[in-house]
Amino acid sequence: MDKFENYSTKFVQAVGNKEGEISPSIINSAAFAYSNAENAENIFSGTIQKPLYSRMGNPTTSKLETIICEMDKGIGAVATSSGMGAITLACISLLSSGDEIISIGGLFGGTYTLFSETLNRFGIQTNFFDVDELENIKKSITEKTKIIFLESVGNPNMKLPDIKAIATIANEAKVALIVDNTITPLSISPLELGADIVVYSTTKIIAGNSSALGGCAVFRTIKDGEDKFKSKRYPFLSKFIKNAKKMALIQNAKKRALRDFGMSANANASYQTLLGLETLPLRLSRIVNSLEYIVQKLEGNGLNVNHPSLVSHPHYKRYKNDFLNGCGTLFTIDMGSKDAAYKFINNTKLATISANIGDSRTLALHMASTIYRDFEIEKREFLGITDGLIRISIGLENPQDIVKDFLNAAKK
Repeated sequence: MDKFENYSTKFVQAVGNKEGEISPSIINSAAFAYSNAENAENIFSGTIQKPLYSRMGNPTTSKLETIICEMDKGIGAVATSSGMGAITLACISLLSSGDEIISIGGLFGGTYTLFSETLNRFGIQTNFFDVDELENIKKSITEKTKIIFLESVGNPNMKLPDIKAIATIANEAKVALIVDNTITPLSISPLELGADIVVYSTTKIIAGNSSALGGCAVFRTIKDGEDKFKSKRYPFLSKFIKNAKKMALIQNAKKRALRDFGMSANANASYQTLLGLETLPLRLSRIVNSLEYIVQKLEGNGLNVNHPSLVSHPHYKRYKNDFLNGCGTLFTIDMGSKDAAYKFINNTKLATISANIGDSRTLALHMASTIYRDFEIEKREFLGITDGLIRISIGLENPQDIVKDFLNAAKK
């Protein structure tokens, strides 16, 4: 857990101010004054780095972007109004009608419908694959493929992708790799593993207490010399590379998505998220340790538990080798039927019934009747959604108390 300890120092030092007000300032202004015409021109051209308009960036949000960017060792970041806003920004900035996406592994329901329904209405096709179908993924790449997308941990199927192997495929084919790292900030560093863009729902474990809706996309630098984004696959990036050079992906995202779609972060939400960041390493370290203890005890008492830290999981070795700092806050319990799942959820005293994850409190949700209620049976099967499936997000409560409560709920 050395990485958690390292960022315990970095985050509190970066969020707080050394002079004047210690807590970050909330800049609520929607618009900014430029003082004279020359300054206005230079601000719009990017020559002067000052606030242009809050749809394109806010000083409070900029501080959040800087810290999250450093966390993932990127060149820049763009905070958004929600996690889906971050995914949409990252994808739309690279896509046009007729393009294709390759989506790997289990997906959060909102991401799946974005790819399978919404983007499909605009002529963008998505091909879906399981995490271990590497050969089929290679074969499916065409000249129209612009994005390979995956979640660091399947939500809620709990499958772990081999991110390095998939990054190798993406880089050899010169296709952008986007990783949704919502569940595993700090635990996994996708840019260091070969990804090009990392996206987060900061609403989850980063903010950590259900008070702030937000998202963030982190971008790698454009390399000197050869770079996949200088290829014919992404011709629209050439003007941004010419003007913004290493920051081209940031400028592209702001001009082709943020400016026109307006998924801008709110200053108050950015402030609350900054406060959550200060304690992220402490919370995540505790939750990862608690979760491993909890799933071992629950499986040992006969519950049908799904988590990669269990020897029974097909990606147990991958978890031990590649996920040294855990894989987030989630696991699932399959109670076998909707009726049994409802009884379990209604009998638990500690779990809060919510569609959120990564909270300070332990959360539970029956998946088939909520997030995936409108999905066809074959789509549910592909995503691992069974009638009795309950998704659990572990919080900061005493893990022994959680085990006792869950076993009592199962007995009843």
